Amino acid sequence: MRHALVAALLATSMLILPSTAQAQAMSADEAAALRAELAALRAKVERLEARIDQAPPPVVAATAPAPAPESAPVAASSPADASATQIKWRGAPEFRTADGWSFKLRGRVQVDAAYVAAPSAIADPLLGFSNELRRVRLGIAGTIPGGFGYKMDADFAGANVVLLDAVMTYQDGPVKLTVGQHNTFQGLEELSSSNDTSFMERAAFTDAFNFTRRAGVSAEYAKGALLVQGGVFTDNFATIDGGNDGFSMDGRVVFAPKAGKTQLHVGGSAHWRKLGDTALPVRYRQRPLVHTTDIRFIGTPNIAAESETGFGAEAAFIRGRLHGVAEAFWQSVDRAGPDDPQFFGGSVEAGLFLTDDTRAYKDGIFREIRVKNPVGDGGFGAVQVNVRYDYLDLNDAGIVGGRQDGYMASLIWTPIDYVRFMVNYARLQYHDAVIPAAGNRDYGVDSVGARAQIAF
Repeated sequence: MRHALVAALLATSMLILPSTAQAQAMSADEAAALRAELAALRAKVERLEARIDQAPPPVVAATAPAPAPESAPVAASSPADASATQIKWRGAPEFRTADGWSFKLRGRVQVDAAYVAAPSAIADPLLGFSNELRRVRLGIAGTIPGGFGYKMDADFAGANVVLLDAVMTYQDGPVKLTVGQHNTFQGLEELSSSNDTSFMERAAFTDAFNFTRRAGVSAEYAKGALLVQGGVFTDNFATIDGGNDGFSMDGRVVFAPKAGKTQLHVGGSAHWRKLGDTALPVRYRQRPLVHTTDIRFIGTPNIAAESETGFGAEAAFIRGRLHGVAEAFWQSVDRAGPDDPQFFGGSVEAGLFLTDDTRAYKDGIFREIRVKNPVGDGGFGAVQVNVRYDYLDLNDAGIVGGRQDGYMASLIWTPIDYVRFMVNYARLQYHDAVIPAAGNRDYGVDSVGARAQIAF
């Protein structure tokens, strides 16, 4: 704009300038007057240039930027976005931040009903129909920046609140350290959550041999198909106040390779427990598959034991809809004086999904399934059938606790993730049962159970 104004003024001055011929005809007075006019015009031009230089820049109306094309790259998040909380739904809200914090509420409710039928010669009020809230658990779990984590669960199903898991963890690559109360690596089914077992109760030996959580310190190494676990434990928090000063050493090794589409699992475990000077006598016994009744047809008397030694073996496979599991456990009891008994338990199981689903497996244990066609999305959910042979022998070294041959079947319907319904049947053949039927200790018992469950 400035240059255009100057050019216009110069052009005007050129118009008023006379030609050369005219200038030659001018008088001296006319020439002097013309020079004065040119000087005045030049002064005006200079003043106008100075005003233009001092004026503020023109204001241009803001316009919205043109939208970026769909192929344009997305701008990187600002530092403030890195600490934003993300919320995911996994049966309950899980809160997670980009810098490593997370928090999730955990829980499960299992409602059981069952019927146990024994020979008519056994008149016991614990037979027949029974029901219970098997588990009502609530807990929290999460992570802390730096590789730390935490988990705590409590069960409200009984008359008292029972503390279950209460741990802090630290993980660095394949190594994980755990401090607090947790399971002691007894075997595949025992370490798998009760939310994901094939039957309402685990194999008979897992309860009979008193597998439970204990307070201690453990380490775990997991890389590829190899998993190694081990720890030193005292007693369950619930019994520490009772004066039990025992401790144990427990370990487990698992090799779980993939063979094509088949997930394989082979493992073994070893356990040694010193009961302590103030320990109560030990006793091994088991219910007839269902937990709703307190009757036991098989069980040892109290044993004044000094220590326990156990060895377990486990194997499993998953291929598509089909899975199979086999476990065995040998429990030896060191007692003062008489011979030391060794008891044995084991189970063999096979299962098949009737729908297009599969059993889940991760980190050496079974996990919850993910329903491919849930109810509500036009599907029927997941349907699974399972059969099991369950053996337990509590006879040895003069102790007659009885033997069990259990023939079992289950039907499981999982309509959506986190919800499932289960029906079990068991025919339990007992030999040397601790409850006689008109003097007979060899007889059969029928057990039917059902469960409704929600877990998150």
